[in-house]
Amino acid sequence: MKIHPSAIVDPKAEIDETAEIEAFSIIGPDVKIGPGTVVGPHCVITGRTVIGANNHFFSGAQIGVLSQDLKHKAGLVGRTIIGDGNSIREHVTVSASTMTTYDDDHRVTSIGNECLFMAYSHVAHDCHVGNRVIMANCASLGGHVDVEDRVTIGGLSGVHQECVLGTMSFIGGLSRVAQDVVPYMIVDGNPGRCYGPNSVGLRRNGLDAAARNRIKTMYKAMFRSDLNTTQALHEIEATVEDSEERTTFVEFVRKSIRGITK
Repeated sequence: MKIHPSAIVDPKAEIDETAEIEAFSIIGPDVKIGPGTVVGPHCVITGRTVIGANNHFFSGAQIGVLSQDLKHKAGLVGRTIIGDGNSIREHVTVSASTMTTYDDDHRVTSIGNECLFMAYSHVAHDCHVGNRVIMANCASLGGHVDVEDRVTIGGLSGVHQECVLGTMSFIGGLSRVAQDVVPYMIVDGNPGRCYGPNSVGLRRNGLDAAARNRIKTMYKAMFRSDLNTTQALHEIEATVEDSEERTTFVEFVRKSIRGITK
C-alpha cells in the first residue's frame, strides 16, 4: 500500500493494498477504498463513504463531506457510494446524504462508473449520478437530483433540486435547469429550453439512423407541435414504432414530477 508519510489515514479506514494515498490527504474512519484507486494530494474523503476500483481523485477533491443542508442533524454521518473507473478532478465536491434521524440510513449519494467530473463541479446531497456522465467545470447539482447514464452537463450550469436529467441528454454551458430534461435532448439557456435531439451524442453512443429518426419524430410531437403533453404522448404511441427509445421517452415524461423542460 502506497501512503505518503504526510497523509492522515484513520486506522479504522479500509484501504485496498493496491490503492495509493498521496501527500497531505485525509481519510476518515468510515471510508472504504477499493483496488487501484488513487487519492491525489490535499484530498479529504470522509463520512460513510465506499469507493470502488480504479478511481482517480485529483488535488483538493472533497468527498463524502457533510451535506450543505440545514436539515441535517448534528452527529449523524451521511453515506456516499462511488463506483469504478471515475475521474474526479481538482476541487470537486461530493456531499454525503442528509440525515435528519437515524431512520434516514437508507439515503445515499451515489455515483456510478466511468464518469468525469471536471474541476470545481459539485454533486450535492442525495444525488444519484449514473454511468459515463460528464460534468464540466463548475457545473453544480442541487440536492436530490437524478442524472441518468451518459448525460453531459456543460460548464457553469446549475440543476435545481429534485430534477431528473434523462439518458444521453446534453445540458449546454451556463444553463439553468429547473425542470426535468427528457432523454436524448439538448437543453440550453437561462431559463433552459429544449432545442432538439442530441444528435452528436446519440451517434457517439451507437444509436443507428432508425433510432435517431424515431427520437426526432418524438421531439417534433412533444416540443414542436400544438399538442399538449398528454396529447403528444398519445400521438407518439400511435405513430412511432414500439422500441426502446419510445419506451424510455414516454415513461420518462409520464413519471416526471417537476414537469419537463420545453
